[in-house]
Amino acid sequence: MDGKLSPSDAPFPVIATLFGLTFVTGLIDALSFLGLGHVFTANMTGNVVFVGFALGGATDVSLPRSLAALGAFASGGVVGGMVTSRRPRTPARHLLIAMYAEILLLSVAVTAALVTGNAVTSVSVYLLIVSTAVAMGLRNAVVRRLAIPDLTTTVLTLTVTGLAADSKLAGGAGSRSGRRILSILAMCGGALTGAMLLRRFGISITLIGTTLVVAGLASYLFSSERS
Repeated sequence: MDGKLSPSDAPFPVIATLFGLTFVTGLIDALSFLGLGHVFTANMTGNVVFVGFALGGATDVSLPRSLAALGAFASGGVVGGMVTSRRPRTPARHLLIAMYAEILLLSVAVTAALVTGNAVTSVSVYLLIVSTAVAMGLRNAVVRRLAIPDLTTTVLTLTVTGLAADSKLAGGAGSRSGRRILSILAMCGGALTGAMLLRRFGISITLIGTTLVVAGLASYLFSSERS
């Protein structure tokens, strides 16, 4: 088994978990962009653009932070590739390993935030960037290997493109429109929730809530896999 699935083969618990992780991506990007100084730790397209902005002289973006996020995400991707290539597992088990690592790395971020008491110091910022970006890179590598259409959990550009290009308005059949719309709404909902939590409670509580969501999703998927 190589871990790849066709849309009809994807078990419902895996699909439901991926929707939940898409929501988590919105939480993470809200936290990183709004709380860590205009950097993304899940959406690497934004960081590549920020690097260009910084090199062009923009003063409200940080070149070192964007590069740190890109490097950490790539490192997580390497680990995720190793996880999926070294031993055959079911898609749910591949995903669970990524989620366990994500919980661990988010817990590191929570600890750093609690120690600094929401005071965003230079050291804590980079620790939060690296820990969350590694988690997102590892998860993204595993989800990419599963190759379930329109459920990448971190990137929506192709999802939005597919929704428009395959729509009946464009002459298509509108296939998988529901899944695509739910993915968009899940990430938007996560970003909205993250912004509200961050504004009201700060970085620590937002990170704790995010970690609990991933833990809940992992528990659900583990129970489904066992049964």
